[in-house]
Formats: sequence, C-alpha cells, structure tokens
Amino acid sequence: MLTITQDLYDRIVAHARADHPDEACGVVAGPAGSDRPERFVPMLNAARSPTFYEFDSADLLKLYRELDDRDEEPVVIYHSHTATEAYPSRTDISYAGEPGAHYVLVSTADTDGAGPFQFRSFRIVDGQVTEEDVTVVPAY
Repeated sequence: MLTITQDLYDRIVAHARADHPDEACGVVAGPAGSDRPERFVPMLNAARSPTFYEFDSADLLKLYRELDDRDEEPVVIYHSHTATEAYPSRTDISYAGEPGAHYVLVSTADTDGAGPFQFRSFRIVDGQVTEEDVTVVPAY
C-alpha cells in the first residue's frame, strides 16, 4: 500500500495537469528504507511527448547524486498518461528498474467517467505489475 500526504498527492496531480498534453514525470524521494515519500522532485520530460516520457539523463544523474548525499531513495516514481487510463504500458513496465518503488500513474484523460483524472499506484517487479491501494493522509 502507498501512503502519501495530501500535499504530495496534490503536487503530483498539479504537475500532470500543468504538463498536459505532454506526459509529466518525477520522483518523490524519502529516507532510505522508510517507504515514506517526502521530497517532491518534478522532472523534465526530455521526450516532450504526449505518449512517452523520458527523464533527462543529466537531471537523473544529479537526482541520484542528491539521493546518495541525503541518504534517500526514490519511494515514488510517477508519470502521467494523457490519453489512456492510469495503467503501466509495456514501455513503462520495461523501464521499471526500481523494485522497491511505488509507480504512480496519473491519467489526465477521463477514460472511466469518474472525473478529470485517475491516480493509481503499482509495484512493478521483474515485469509483473501489481496494483496497490493508495491512502492519502493529511500528514505523517
């Protein structure tokens, strides 16, 4: 299960909406071994595409150096889908390289009639996708 603060939830959704029609992407870092997302790190979609996202390699290198320096890890890796449901694509699954991370997808397309976006979280390990519950809390 992913437990996330309302503030972080809102920031991820706002980033997805701001970058629409392109896919947004980013990370929420947390203390290593804690499984607690704390530090919001929006990233640039170097692909600048409505159907694909790619972290800028220089930004990604900088992020991983920061994570090491701060004894953090990527707790949440998020991106948006602009025209499809919030479910990992084959490409998303093939690029999922952090088995301990929660992969959050926000769809800015109303694909299910439930409103202007979907927010879903998944674990992706060895190509296997497992959806998990998301609990939004006021604070930790």
